[in-house]
Amino acid sequence: QVQLVESGGGLVQAGGSLRLSCAVSGRTCSINYMGWFRQAPGRERGFVAAISRSGGTTDYADSVKGRFTISRDNAKNTMYLEMNNLKPEDTAVYYCAADPILYPTRSAANFRSWGQGTQVTVSS
Repeated sequence: QVQLVESGGGLVQAGGSLRLSCAVSGRTCSINYMGWFRQAPGRERGFVAAISRSGGTTDYADSVKGRFTISRDNAKNTMYLEMNNLKPEDTAVYYCAADPILYPTRSAANFRSWGQGTQVTVSS
């Protein structure tokens, strides 16, 4: 079993930056493909970014490409999401996900482990 804990969310003005972290514990040896998703009020949970075990392969939603960077430090069992040039439409609860039943994938339904989420609010 894998446990995921997000941190780093907060309130920031448009154009600002935040870095989210996702700490992984438990069966970390089984962690391969990981991802970030977000959910705004009244909307479905949507794909943000994903990364392979080595970090050599990444995938981004078009809405964040060029502004967000996903990375991971396997020695620290931690995944990151660096978010720059934030926009009000980036406001959401951000979740990290791991242990997909298949990969690569952008579907939340394919991930079996989830964190509790961290709130990101971008003011205009």
